[in-house]
Amino acid sequence: MKRRVFLALSASALAAACTHQPTAPAGGGIGPDGKPLPRVYRIGPGQQAQIEYRMLDAVNALRSAAGAPALSLNAKLNAAAATHARDMSVQNRPWHFGSDGSSPVDRVQRVGYTGRLVGENISETYETELETLSAWMEEEPTRRVLLDSAASDMGFAWYQEDNGKIWWCLVLGATGVAPIPGT
Repeated sequence: MKRRVFLALSASALAAACTHQPTAPAGGGIGPDGKPLPRVYRIGPGQQAQIEYRMLDAVNALRSAAGAPALSLNAKLNAAAATHARDMSVQNRPWHFGSDGSSPVDRVQRVGYTGRLVGENISETYETELETLSAWMEEEPTRRVLLDSAASDMGFAWYQEDNGKIWWCLVLGATGVAPIPGT
């Protein structure tokens, strides 16, 4: 009797060892929920224009569907976004104020943008620009910035740390509109 129990337990242990276990994708792992862990999105040299225009095209497609006019990339707003993306990394927190206390309005004025700031969206992530845009569209305040019909210009930039973390910054402005008094 003991021998049969031993053989049955041994057989079930052997069968359990042979069952298929999910494997992690190359370079990744499986999270506690059983799903693959996200992969780090590495931005290579020379991809800046591709990423900027991919984001511009995606934002303009969303704006078109909402009845808002298309945006144009603006070099000054790109510079303001790049400065803030780097500064968020230095501060190690995604927020709208610079380490020097600057606001988004201050940053667009510093780069010489003469229009009005419409809004700024920021993110700290390991995801692509389009995944980040999708997350912004899911939240009402950031979606409102993206679809604001007053906007005419877009600045978009990022800073990627060595560990793969990306600090995204998107700034929208309106040319031909006077800045808000007192800003």
